[in-house]
Amino acid sequence: MTTDNEPETAVEQPLSDIAVTINGEERSDTVEPRLKLSDYLRNACGLSGVRVGCEHGVCGACTVLVDGEPVKSCLMYGVQADGKAVETVEGLAEEGELHPIQEAFHEEYALQCGFCTSGFVMSTKALLEENPDPDDETIESELSGNLCRCTGYQPIYDAVHRAAETIEGDE
Repeated sequence: MTTDNEPETAVEQPLSDIAVTINGEERSDTVEPRLKLSDYLRNACGLSGVRVGCEHGVCGACTVLVDGEPVKSCLMYGVQADGKAVETVEGLAEEGELHPIQEAFHEEYALQCGFCTSGFVMSTKALLEENPDPDDETIESELSGNLCRCTGYQPIYDAVHRAAETIEGDE
């Protein structure tokens, strides 16, 4: 017990070592076990495309792919990514060329303020890898965990269809 004249003793936080492959590059860090994956990616890795919106897993702005599966990174701890592959929107473009999904979102005006876009793009990537020719009902279902307050959803659905056609044509 301390009195008003005695300084509080800082409680030392436990730390954990993690090794994560992020956008194809291996990375090792020491993090607090309570550090959210979204904060780790943004602050330790400098990946500002990982947006933090609601911090409750509702908006989907923080969606990344972990071992190919869409994950709301505000609901996952950095230590849970240990040994896993994480892909963010920054990992999509190659040699300065936009990924077909990014290009489709641009061409179909499926973004306005852009805050939600990276989450939609990553969810779309996971969707198209699972189902290369989704119908509107499937798109709506698979992207239902992402919210947009600006564009409405039809341009986003149009972008998913355009990306699907472009990716199919490239194969």
